[in-house]
Amino acid sequence: MTTFTASSTGQPLRGTNTRRPSHRHQGAMPQGVHTSRDPVQGRDSTARSLLNSQARTGLLASLPALSPRMHKLLVHGDQESAYSPNNRQRGGKNTASSDHAWAVTRALAADAVRVGWDRASFVQVLVDGPYKAGHHARSIQHRRGYDRAAEWVRRAWDGAKEHVGATDRICTRQDFHSSLAAFRARVERTPWKGIAGKTDLRNLIARMEICTRSGGWDHTVSERELAERMGCSRTTARNSNQRLLGERLLRQLDKGSATEGARWMLISPVHRSSHHWTTPQGPKAGGAMSGSTVRHSPPEADISSLAAARLMHLDAFAHYGLGGSGLALVAALAEREGQTVQELQCAASISRATAYRQLRKLLELGLVLRDGEVYALSPRATEGIGERTHLAQVPVSGWEEVATRLGTGGTARRRRQQHEAHRLSWALYQQIRAERRRPSNDGSHPSEAEPQYLRADGVVINPSTGEVLDGLYRASDGRWIVHHG
Repeated sequence: MTTFTASSTGQPLRGTNTRRPSHRHQGAMPQGVHTSRDPVQGRDSTARSLLNSQARTGLLASLPALSPRMHKLLVHGDQESAYSPNNRQRGGKNTASSDHAWAVTRALAADAVRVGWDRASFVQVLVDGPYKAGHHARSIQHRRGYDRAAEWVRRAWDGAKEHVGATDRICTRQDFHSSLAAFRARVERTPWKGIAGKTDLRNLIARMEICTRSGGWDHTVSERELAERMGCSRTTARNSNQRLLGERLLRQLDKGSATEGARWMLISPVHRSSHHWTTPQGPKAGGAMSGSTVRHSPPEADISSLAAARLMHLDAFAHYGLGGSGLALVAALAEREGQTVQELQCAASISRATAYRQLRKLLELGLVLRDGEVYALSPRATEGIGERTHLAQVPVSGWEEVATRLGTGGTARRRRQQHEAHRLSWALYQQIRAERRRPSNDGSHPSEAEPQYLRADGVVINPSTGEVLDGLYRASDGRWIVHHG
């Protein structure tokens, strides 16, 4: 592309305190006694249940149901920071709360448009409702009045409605693959410059392959699995994820668990105006993109992401081998044969010096053939089999041989072994923790009143002496209560 608190309806116990009992009763008091001024157990779960019940019977009762994810986003807010813009200043303080609220509101508006809400209902739910997603709108109302807050929400609605109307809704698997093909074409024609850009390209290509198998934009992948698919280290994959999150090309839906990877979503960023939409005033005339200045768009890249997906995990394209620039050059030649150095610079988004250096390597390996100023892949170059030329007297016979010649052989195998060692170490640690864990107590809870402490009339006594214990009572739920008058 924010805080509603519900209190428990139960009445607290009154006239009690947390003073320790007298010395006369210390030995007879059962362990685990709860006093009435202790924190109420399960208060958060009570608040959540009240919030959910209000969501089912409140303003949302007469409206079409949102999707489960959007309903959770509306009621509980962005708990996983999936819509966070990742703009932070020194000290870790978030300086873009308005951007975050705008992204959440736009996401909710898009889903509300799809299920059939109207604009007035959406404004009422966010501004008048108690839901966390409307916190920013209510703060605008508090500071600037209801009209400003309603205008901000209406602008989010109008933009989302325009976006939904301009895009086709994905209803079937065929619709998704059509959208994925358009996204793939956009990625292939985007210049990914530098080492970081080539790493991000690998990241997106790996995720597109995962989404192709899963049949949706949501996908689950761990950092180690992603690194193995990209052909890089885990740290490099993590840094690439952070860059894609900052560029709004990727969204993290949850953080995963100890045994499952995190859930992600590929997203396509929308057009941004010269004036930021998150301000109450909205976009205005002027800015960097206004005026009659003619801006020439840079030449588009043109690579084959399918060819890159088949090759990028190989040792030959490791960092000290052909690398990301060599992968982009081979993918560009796989997309269109017969290109000059200038054309390859634009198609692969590499510099002139890098193009000549990589072409020299590929010519010596027999994977690229030269005809004057035009370069093309050998007939079986995608299989790592080269052709004999005057520059390649001994052509390679496979990608393993290419990696051996470049000194990167066995990189992927060592990476997999390291990841497997990490998994085994974690499993061993969990086993040791399970062995050291104390067995659970199968008896009653220590705060529950045991029968030997109760007389026939319900008075609490010391079972050893029969003495009545003043200030100790049995509650209706069967647990102890300490009361000092």
